[in-house]
Amino acid sequence: MRSRPALVAPLLSALFAVLAVTVLLAVAPTPAQSALPRLPGTRCPVFPADNYWHARVSGLPVHPRSGQWLAHMSPDRRLHPDFGPSFGAAPTDYGIPVTVVGRAHPKVAVRFTYRSESDRLRYPLGRDTRIEGGRGSDGDRHAIVVDRSTCRLYETWATQQDPNGTWRAGSGASWRLRSNLLRPQGWTSADAAGLPILPGLLRYDEVLAGRVDHAVRFTTDVTDRAHIWPARHDAGSVSDPSYPPMGARFRLKASYPIASYGRPARTVLRAMKTYGLVLADNGSPWFFQGTRDARWSTSLLDDLKRVPASAFEAVDTAPLRVGNGSARAR
Repeated sequence: MRSRPALVAPLLSALFAVLAVTVLLAVAPTPAQSALPRLPGTRCPVFPADNYWHARVSGLPVHPRSGQWLAHMSPDRRLHPDFGPSFGAAPTDYGIPVTVVGRAHPKVAVRFTYRSESDRLRYPLGRDTRIEGGRGSDGDRHAIVVDRSTCRLYETWATQQDPNGTWRAGSGASWRLRSNLLRPQGWTSADAAGLPILPGLLRYDEVLAGRVDHAVRFTTDVTDRAHIWPARHDAGSVSDPSYPPMGARFRLKASYPIASYGRPARTVLRAMKTYGLVLADNGSPWFFQGTRDARWSTSLLDDLKRVPASAFEAVDTAPLRVGNGSARAR
């Protein structure tokens, strides 16, 4: 039988095309890798791009209990940015500071009040560790530390160094910033919800760039003794499902007008429409958190204080859940 050389070239071309696609698929980054934001001062993502904190909620249904929850969350209040310049007797600017360390930074043992729910490893705390409110504060004293060499996050609250140099805290938690793994069910963290604080903080660099791609952490005063995915813990004062549980997520209504706000405030409000707010701890109603940064402007903060709590609605995040032990979102 005679060979058909005219078919060889097309067949070889098709074969090479398949091989080329296979190689590209093997080496090309996945969407969750290629879209990763980086924490300033590191090459670390603030969790993967498919993480719950980065999930868009603008298209999710309104939660059936949205009206009940909001009725118990001081709906007559307005948003309050819990960060920015200090005035009066405050020793430091408001906000939660982030400390970035390297591989050589010493790690220390920490004594925890809630030892059974804390990650018992050594924490990179030292003289350079920035603590919320300052070391002499009587507030929450959160400490957030990122090891840029391993992309590991460490968080503590009620953080204190004793005169003899030893460290203690209320509880401590650690996450790998490239992982979606959640804490064990029932475990707290530096937040009552058992969630990391870092991904829910507004940062000056992202607002300046005009792109906030994550939900924002916030508080309210009275919560149910319950939590919903991905929260792992709760510290409510009532057993009543008409009050919001830890992990509840809210978004700014799509109909709320933002054209009258300044450009930085519009960046934040667009994020609140797209990614929303996550109820992560007990505290003053509608206080939301950002990093401690001397560059926050009072004009931005005043702008954000104009937004009424009544402009928000709770969303049903159940469709996002892939697995109970993971923060990966659909």
